[in-house]
Amino acid sequence: MGSKKETNETYLQSIERQGYDRRDFLKFVAYIGAYMGVQSSAIGQIAKALEKTPRLPVIWEHFQECTCCSESFIRSDHPIVADIILDKISLDYTLTLMAASGHQAEAAKQATMNKYKGEYILCVEGSVPLGADGQYCCIGGRSAVDILKESAAGAKAIIAWGSCATSGCVQAAKPNPTGAVPIHKIITDKPIINVPGCPPIGEVMAGIIVHVVAFGKLPELDSAGRPKAFYSKRVHDSCYRRPYFDAGLFAENFDDENAKKGYCLYKVGCKGPSTYNSCGNMKWNGGVSYPIQSGHGCIGCSAKDFWDAGSFYTRDTSVEVAGAESDADTLGKVALGAVAVGLGAHAIVSNIAKKDDLKRRADQGIINEKQLEN
Repeated sequence: MGSKKETNETYLQSIERQGYDRRDFLKFVAYIGAYMGVQSSAIGQIAKALEKTPRLPVIWEHFQECTCCSESFIRSDHPIVADIILDKISLDYTLTLMAASGHQAEAAKQATMNKYKGEYILCVEGSVPLGADGQYCCIGGRSAVDILKESAAGAKAIIAWGSCATSGCVQAAKPNPTGAVPIHKIITDKPIINVPGCPPIGEVMAGIIVHVVAFGKLPELDSAGRPKAFYSKRVHDSCYRRPYFDAGLFAENFDDENAKKGYCLYKVGCKGPSTYNSCGNMKWNGGVSYPIQSGHGCIGCSAKDFWDAGSFYTRDTSVEVAGAESDADTLGKVALGAVAVGLGAHAIVSNIAKKDDLKRRADQGIINEKQLEN
């Protein structure tokens, strides 16, 4: 945890102080820039910003959640991600990662909120319960809703980590006994970046903070407040099983031969055709794999209200996404029918072309009439 006297230290200075050299720094910039999806011309801008920009004060609150977002964050594949994003952004307050606790921890948070009012970033992990006057989630004798409002008052912007903070997740699932709500339902006067997922990918989380630091503004967001760089495409769009979906080849259950052949998992519940996330191209655990590659369908954890969307193992027959077929049973027949029609048309065209060629050769005396008849 960075001390207050180090807050004006730049990111590069912090990295060098930890034993990394400039080559390591530039490799990190290229690495995170690639994940952010920026043009190569912007890599230099990121490097310059991290060289010149003082570390960003961050307060990270935890409410109704399982801490999986923090776990994902600190397990990023690149070692500098943990250093530059956690220690080097001057993470002044987080109950999960900071050494201090109790009054000492709260004093650190208050000092940051007062000294950097209007400058610090508030990260929030977890939903907030409104039921029973907020008594379902209390920290140090104060309700989560009160703590959130106080922390958000002086924040420059808010980053809502994970599906709990962005849509309520399992805590808000029906019948929602605690009255859990996402952050944007409570804080309406601050810019909010929604980063859904249960949890989000660690490199996605790192890329968002680096974007704020490097460009001095929030990343471009979609209508749901999600960064377009990471949530503009469906898992389905980058899935390596997509050709099997298009061909109508599906696993009927997880034990059949089709599953062993790696066929599409849509009929056994995969929500990839309706879920927007970067799992298919960024993957997890250092790019090693992701759920579909491991043999399990996408459960749609970055989709709103995914806990109430039905069984994870029931096919979604109401996929309302352009280009995604909703009737997997007829898709194979249609595909085979199209192939048959195509083959028939090809045969007709080929025969016509062959006859025309034979007639031309007969007219030129290359073949005789008898050969033409045959």
